Amino acid sequence: MEYLGLSYLAAGFGAGLIVFGAALGIGKLATGALEGMARQPELSGDLRTAMIIAAALIEGFTFFALVVTFMLATKAPIAMPVEKPAAQQTEVK
Repeated sequence: MEYLGLSYLAAGFGAGLIVFGAALGIGKLATGALEGMARQPELSGDLRTAMIIAAALIEGFTFFALVVTFMLATKAPIAMPVEKPAAQQTEVK
């Protein structure tokens, strides 16, 4: 039976970091765009278009990172060879 508890915990932690980073990025993006629109209202259409494209790219990266995080969480563990201590090793003759 495989124990995947820590990998699920790491996936949850990683997903939280990814979403937090994406939220900060989109927040800074929207802040900059709204400040630009307030300063030059005649450029609001161009700024809105650029903001939407940048937000879509940030969200695309976020979804890709979430998929990778959950794929790593459910990956089967690799079997590692276990060596016996020197006192337990027996020679076969």
